[in-house]
Amino acid sequence: MTRTILENGHVATVDAAGTEHADGHVVIEGGVITAVGPGRAPEHLRAGADVVDATGCLVTPGLINTHHHLYQWLTRGYAQDSILFDWLTSLYPLWSRIDAGLTGAGAAGAMAVLARSGCTTVGDHHYVFPQGSGDIVGALVESAATVGVRLHATRGSMDLGASQGGLPPDFAVETTDAALKASQAAVETYHDASREAMVRIAIAPCSPFSVTKDLLREAAVLARSLDVRLHTHASETVEEDAYCLEHFGSSPTQYLEDLGWLGDDVWMAHGVHLDATAIARYAATGTGVAHCPSSNARLAAGIAPVRDLLDAGVPVGLGVDGAASNESGQLGVEIRESVLMNRLRTGADSMSVRDALRVATMGGARVLGRHDELGSLEPGKLADVAVWRVDGVEHAGILDPVAALGLGALPPLKRLYVGGRAVVEDATLVTADEQALARGVAAASRELAERL
Repeated sequence: MTRTILENGHVATVDAAGTEHADGHVVIEGGVITAVGPGRAPEHLRAGADVVDATGCLVTPGLINTHHHLYQWLTRGYAQDSILFDWLTSLYPLWSRIDAGLTGAGAAGAMAVLARSGCTTVGDHHYVFPQGSGDIVGALVESAATVGVRLHATRGSMDLGASQGGLPPDFAVETTDAALKASQAAVETYHDASREAMVRIAIAPCSPFSVTKDLLREAAVLARSLDVRLHTHASETVEEDAYCLEHFGSSPTQYLEDLGWLGDDVWMAHGVHLDATAIARYAATGTGVAHCPSSNARLAAGIAPVRDLLDAGVPVGLGVDGAASNESGQLGVEIRESVLMNRLRTGADSMSVRDALRVATMGGARVLGRHDELGSLEPGKLADVAVWRVDGVEHAGILDPVAALGLGALPPLKRLYVGGRAVVEDATLVTADEQALARGVAAASRELAERL
């Protein structure tokens, strides 16, 4: 087995104690971290090893993206000044023309950008499945393999069209039975429950305003029978709160709990408008939250109460969200956004750079149910590791290397490893041709626009 040694860098392990080594080493062997500590790696490990000099670098766990819509990479720049409901209604007609080929092209470009921003695990929520669109989940799996990142894909769904009081147009939704059958098929075809899994599948009806009670209830039963996780949007906007009160007579949290949608196998996207009662229910049940600061700002949804969630013990991870509501598509920048947004909400001492790094790594691993495998640099963990250059003109001389990531410009990557395999070297994707991916995205974006 190839042994890789990273040494001479500032190692932020993000273990339970928050251990850091100002001049440390990380040893990788067989896709697993085998040693972490101060100074140079032990001499007996050096013979035949690939030694990477991380001088001037910050070494962290690979970042974990807990919420994305990869297909939206093809529809960036639309509805730039809209709130969520208006933004959705303007884009549904375009998204309803998507198919597996276009989705795969967009997803490959989006995941390349994620990898170049330090992301090693991608959580995606795909919920638009037009008739005759092919195997969209399979296309996502193939694109993740091309780029070399781990994928937590969800088989999403919508069955509540406008004629039934939902937000999406009728032509963009499925029947309840079709959505459930397709969700089961996706799990049976692609889900890998092994510890080293590169692909896992969750079941993910879209939102309270696009899904019927029957689909939510039966999806929860199905997911638990298949032993996979559940995901949906919840408490993203004040308009969603008003919709739930009008149609269901309750808050989104109470509505979802009544349908079996709180639990330690569930994570919600956004959680912007959670009051103390809702936070207590999330904490008591172990329900996780994907925090998406840039998208929430882009759509003027608000700032999630992350400090309150963390203090209550709620698992919180970081997310990019749909690339059509966060045109950057980079996960690394969301660390800084989380710090700044949450300080605006609750004060300068409410979110440290290390808090935000933990949310982006161990927090995400908890949300996705992989905290025993991912999220920290510890012996026995899978070797998903980011090596950030903090000695360039943007960061040279900074007092704290972690602050370079949490408060400064996004540092370039010297290396990004997924399971010990180099995916990025010297800020360049090495698993695929970036320019070819870019051409594929441009062509797919044009074709999708022409279909409308």
